[in-house]
Amino acid sequence: MAISPRSDATFSSQKSTPSESPRTKKFPLTEEEIFYMNCRAAYLTVFKSSLENIISKDQLYLALQHAGRNPSQKTINKYWTPQTAKLNFDDFCIILRKEKPTSKAELLKSFKQLDVNDDGCILHTDLYKFLTKRGEKMTREEVNAIINLTDVNADGKFDYIKFCKLYMTTNEQCLKTTLEKLEVDSKLRRHQFGNHIEGSPERDPSPVPKPSPKTIRKTDQETFSNKGDTRSSLLSATRKFKTSVSFTVTMGANGNRNSKLTEPNLIKDWQYMQSKGCFFLEEDGEIISHQYRMQIAQRSMVYLTIKPLNLSQVEGKPSPWLSIDTALYILKENESQANLQLVCFTELRNREVFGWTGELGPGIYWLIPSTTGCRLRKKIKPVTDEAQLVYRDETGKLFLTKEFKSTLSDIFEVIDLDGNGLLSLEEYNFFELRTSGEKCDEDAWAVCRENFDTKRNELTRQGFMDLNLMEANDREGDPCDLWVTLHSMGYNKALELTEACPFVIDIYAEKCKPKIKAVHMEACSGQLEKAICKSVLSKGDAKVMDGYENIIVHTYSCDTWITSVIENKSDEKVIIHINNELSKNCVNNRGLNIFAVEVGPKSTMVCQHVMPLNERQEWIYYCIYSLIS
Repeated sequence: MAISPRSDATFSSQKSTPSESPRTKKFPLTEEEIFYMNCRAAYLTVFKSSLENIISKDQLYLALQHAGRNPSQKTINKYWTPQTAKLNFDDFCIILRKEKPTSKAELLKSFKQLDVNDDGCILHTDLYKFLTKRGEKMTREEVNAIINLTDVNADGKFDYIKFCKLYMTTNEQCLKTTLEKLEVDSKLRRHQFGNHIEGSPERDPSPVPKPSPKTIRKTDQETFSNKGDTRSSLLSATRKFKTSVSFTVTMGANGNRNSKLTEPNLIKDWQYMQSKGCFFLEEDGEIISHQYRMQIAQRSMVYLTIKPLNLSQVEGKPSPWLSIDTALYILKENESQANLQLVCFTELRNREVFGWTGELGPGIYWLIPSTTGCRLRKKIKPVTDEAQLVYRDETGKLFLTKEFKSTLSDIFEVIDLDGNGLLSLEEYNFFELRTSGEKCDEDAWAVCRENFDTKRNELTRQGFMDLNLMEANDREGDPCDLWVTLHSMGYNKALELTEACPFVIDIYAEKCKPKIKAVHMEACSGQLEKAICKSVLSKGDAKVMDGYENIIVHTYSCDTWITSVIENKSDEKVIIHINNELSKNCVNNRGLNIFAVEVGPKSTMVCQHVMPLNERQEWIYYCIYSLIS
């Protein structure tokens, strides 16, 4: 739900899109509430509580930036006078009411004064003179940083139209990020925000807060024009982008043939184990999957592969999961599970199979499946026709439809991790945790064995079918609970598997029998994020941000995907603006061509994964990373 507040309560010139909750569906937020939500989102990005005070110019500047403003020094001095000791949250709200965000039209007007040829560009010499000789002056280093921004400079000219687009997009992304942070963190929503307290929807709108008596003295009588000083707007906007680096990678159709995966000689004589698993797409876009422990008894050559699991295909129904990329990261367990060391990952490919061959010493290894998220993602197109799951015959007896039986058979294939055609309690509990969030204990499993077909204390395929039929009978034919199960397993209303990707892992060892066991079903983050960062830092190309040697962008490319990692060695968090607009035939896991990420101090993070939209055509990855002040 997108809500556009009125002009005197806006947070920025863009629309705000707070997440829907039961409250907002019943009682839409008022314009005043939207304004306060935006205010506290920005405030709590800088402070732990809205009861904390702003105690310096730097804090005021940072809070205003998170609120979508780009204040000049003149603006800051207007509110932080020599007599100012602190500002509270209410003061901050008053400032935001008076200091309107710079509009794109105002920015373009400011730049157009220097556009002598009326072609959307300014000569670097003219820009340099304007920014260093007049008004609020910039230093030579600051101007050079602007001129070095790759995506808005070429042939000695500054493209201010592109820059304005970049600036407005970044502001919009910063606003979106702060609102998402506020929505996710329920603790923040329970804070008391100055004089404005989140309460019941029936209450009257909160009054305009009063400023603290020791602050904002003369400014209370002043009326500030929304236009302001156009030069100040220009300077503050220009200072937003410090420096940038760009990467260009051109990939041929169907990737690099030199890196094709090949099986080792005499592999038929090696010992073999297999396990299945699945990637599941959560409501928030996060991906979770099974994770495994592998035991190698003695030093041996090992061949590991992962690929999408080919299920029984109904004629006329698509199998989108077969085109989803898969990978496997292998980590060695040393003294404890917490101390895992990256060994390798399956970067070679043969069609849909990704694999690795090498020697492994004896010990315990963790196998963490991964998919980039470029292809396993939420589908925008809704399904209108709902498949029938059950029906009654002329006697009133309930049966499962043929289509639903086929789907259940496929689900059985996916959750039968060891592939023996039966479900153990351990395998069934992965299914139960996924679909209901609970486990089946030994007593309940004993009851299950008494009432449904089993072999060797494990549930058969027919027993699994009958279990679902019993659930339908318990609800008198209402398929509501059955649909909960299907949606949890990644199926849509047409019984198409669109939000999951089942896979199979094959392990061959030359000298010993490998052992593998699924131990978790967790989000593809944490250890996986660390593993991806380590692999990209060790194998990828690195570029340092000009003038900021502690900010490094690492890019790794294989024949199937490209991954970028941002490394921040500094003691302060940084915000990086990413622009993929000049890439060709590409899709990334974020679903946005332009976005911004925040990288914490002394940390690394996966910025994005990129894949070809059409593998049969050439694809060009061209990305510009800009440091935002």
